[in-house]
Amino acid sequence: MARLDRLLANLGYGSRREVADLVRHRQVVLDGAELRDAGARIAVTADLPSRMTVVGQPMDPPAPLTVLMHKPLGVVCSHREEGRSVYELLPRRWRARMPALSTIGRLDKDTSGLLLITDDGPFLHRVISPKAKVAKSYVATLDRPLEGSEAEVFAAGTLVLEGERDALAPAVLEPMGPTRARLIITEGRYHQVRRMFAAVGNHVTALHRERIGGLDLPGEMEPGAWRALTVEEQAAVFA
Repeated sequence: MARLDRLLANLGYGSRREVADLVRHRQVVLDGAELRDAGARIAVTADLPSRMTVVGQPMDPPAPLTVLMHKPLGVVCSHREEGRSVYELLPRRWRARMPALSTIGRLDKDTSGLLLITDDGPFLHRVISPKAKVAKSYVATLDRPLEGSEAEVFAAGTLVLEGERDALAPAVLEPMGPTRARLIITEGRYHQVRRMFAAVGNHVTALHRERIGGLDLPGEMEPGAWRALTVEEQAAVFA
């Protein structure tokens, strides 16, 4: 159970006073009935967004929430980086949600593809934990043709990136053409895929993440589109 004003304030609809004003103006409706008491206690169930409207629109999903996004090129994954961020692709009020939304790992400005954004701390840490070894699959377009030895180098578990001391975990390279390849890694080091190809004398000209664990980016999802992750999809990450 949660107080109505606290619930909606935590979802970014405004301060508790502003939420009380919404209630007073009969802008919050539950099961077809206008709510009159901002202090009323509401059962926060999975179906609540389908039963409650705020200013005529379905209530936003309550926490814990995980969003699946097709990150487009040209946007960043941090509030602190310059440029447009992935958070600007979400409803503006979501920037005031408590707990705050965070990306699960990052994709750089010039990388597109599957991105998860969540306010579920335990889920976030489980995905990024080195112990979980959640695989991430990328498709890279390269500046020069593959030489044929890259798969063996990446699979050996002995490759050390420039500026680092520890070797990378073994990774799987699947050639998809002379200058195109799929790379599957279980770590998330800074610009790892780009740096791996640089270590074998090549340069990544385009990079796209297509899968996290057993979760694929839906083929019909356009760049910039997003939706809430289902319970089944969340489990698929660890499949």
